[in-house]
Amino acid sequence: MNNSSRFEFNPRTGILFKYYYGPISVEAIRDSWTVAIKQQLLPENIRGFVLDYREAHFDFHIKEHIAIVEFYRGHPEIFGNKRVAIICENPEDIVYPILFQTHDNGYESMIFSTMEAAIAWVADFEMEWQA
Repeated sequence: MNNSSRFEFNPRTGILFKYYYGPISVEAIRDSWTVAIKQQLLPENIRGFVLDYREAHFDFHIKEHIAIVEFYRGHPEIFGNKRVAIICENPEDIVYPILFQTHDNGYESMIFSTMEAAIAWVADFEMEWQA
């Protein structure tokens, strides 16, 4: 796995956290997920995701955002029927998660500026599924 991200799973909530660091390319995003999938590092009981980009910067052309969306869509066994909370504070980077969100299909994403709000949104979805 590359050094630009790390995974952390909370078994109590079922939320998988992914923290990104430094400049992030499309390849770094795809490759880190691909390695985690191939090496079976992702628990089967994931209920949702919190992707934290506060310590990172998107380092790819705006038009390349579709490659990330296509990757998520291409892995319904991981992302299907899940919420993906994206935390982003840098004004220059906020446009990327907004563009990701416009292409949601099979999963739901939302941008947040705080960890607390992101967790609450994903956790609320878990509660809806359990009801």
